[in-house]
Amino acid sequence: MNPVQTIIAKELRSFFVSPVVYVIGAIFLAIVGLLSYQAVANASNQAVRLMQLQNTNAQLNLNEMVFRPLFQSMNLILMIILPLLTMRLFAEERKLHTFELLLTSPIGINEIVSGKFLSVVIVYAGLLSLTALIPMTLSAYATFDWNPVVLGYLALFLQGSLMIAIGLFASALTENQIIAAFLSFGLILGLWVLGALSTAFGDSTFGQILSYLSFTEHYERLIRGLLNIKDLMYYISGMAFMWFAAHQAIDAYRWK
Repeated sequence: MNPVQTIIAKELRSFFVSPVVYVIGAIFLAIVGLLSYQAVANASNQAVRLMQLQNTNAQLNLNEMVFRPLFQSMNLILMIILPLLTMRLFAEERKLHTFELLLTSPIGINEIVSGKFLSVVIVYAGLLSLTALIPMTLSAYATFDWNPVVLGYLALFLQGSLMIAIGLFASALTENQIIAAFLSFGLILGLWVLGALSTAFGDSTFGQILSYLSFTEHYERLIRGLLNIKDLMYYISGMAFMWFAAHQAIDAYRWK
């Protein structure tokens, strides 16, 4: 195995021997399952009411009534869940004093940062893939457009990966896992707040800058089924920037 694969294997082993990932995963899936059940129940109730009023089969847009609200809610859940997954990446190494051994090993900082980042992305992708049972099950009983659903899952993956990169950087700054989790959540919340602030400035240049820096507009376009290169570049550049920031934080620690 190359150095990145070695780091990934090490991190995955530490994830799955700890109960934390199972608890976080169970909570995440339980909340998503409950939200999806409520969304489907609301859509079903509306269909029944329309049938009673029109005396005919009601045609409902499940993409707007079920999946889009679900994706919006999942985004809020990720803001809380993912900092808990990333808080231990470097903070635990520093607390246990194994970070120095890692830095003096033949593995470079690039490989260390990449391996730790990809390990959490793999865990997150696994959790996300389990939620795909929701549209697959619903497709057996109703018809809907799969394109917005696929783009919605792409949005969730990119959004989650960006939050993981932010958590990676936060964990590289401290040896306290709780502080790393709160710092990660604060940074993610700050990006979300930028989107709310951008509306106060309207279509001005400053408002457009704030809107672009926030993930809100980019995420909303994707879950509506609109694929834009600008949105993809936002997530890719955001992950690259946070990866670079984590790299610099570790490099600065090495020379202390």
